[in-house]
Amino acid sequence: MLENYAKLAVVAVVAFFGVFGGYLWNKDREARTNDPFADCRTSAIAGGGGEIGGPFTLVDEDGKTVTDKDVLAKPSLVYFGYSFCPDVCPLDGARNAEAVDLLKAKGLDVTPVFISIDPERDTPAVLKDFTANLHPDMIGLTGTLEQVQAASRAYKTYFKKQDTGDQYYMMDHSTFTYLMLPGSGFADFFTRDDTAEQIATRAACFIEKS
Repeated sequence: MLENYAKLAVVAVVAFFGVFGGYLWNKDREARTNDPFADCRTSAIAGGGGEIGGPFTLVDEDGKTVTDKDVLAKPSLVYFGYSFCPDVCPLDGARNAEAVDLLKAKGLDVTPVFISIDPERDTPAVLKDFTANLHPDMIGLTGTLEQVQAASRAYKTYFKKQDTGDQYYMMDHSTFTYLMLPGSGFADFFTRDDTAEQIATRAACFIEKS
């Protein structure tokens, strides 16, 4: 009798997980079917991509106050860094610039955007020189510390000043690059390990399906 109950229990457990597994598979298939960018995605974002990005008000290289709607009017690669950065920011900026050129060769117009997390030193004039050395279409943005902090929070980035007591301080900061699409907002992010070719290929997938 006990043996029969044990067998029935095993059958019930297998049946439950079979039904539950089928439910999850169908839900995943449904989500992917409703996602026009499903074939482009290579990673999942904790909290969902809708949590990244949002309104901001900053100052451009000409000293003009701009909003996210002004800057992100077309597909954009957005990066948070600072001009005094000794290596990471220039390398990432150059890589993003190369990705933009690769996308241009595919007939896709993408704006590289550099948002400074060091408004104390990064004036509009400083950023204008910095971005001009990376790409002629790169937009540099700065602002008050409060404006920069608000933009950083919207994009879930991190930065902190290393207070050395002089003007040669460094900034700790995250190094993600975000692909933003007009209308739908955040599409994907790229890490320092991603090459210009990989960024261009993945970005093109999203842009062509948007």
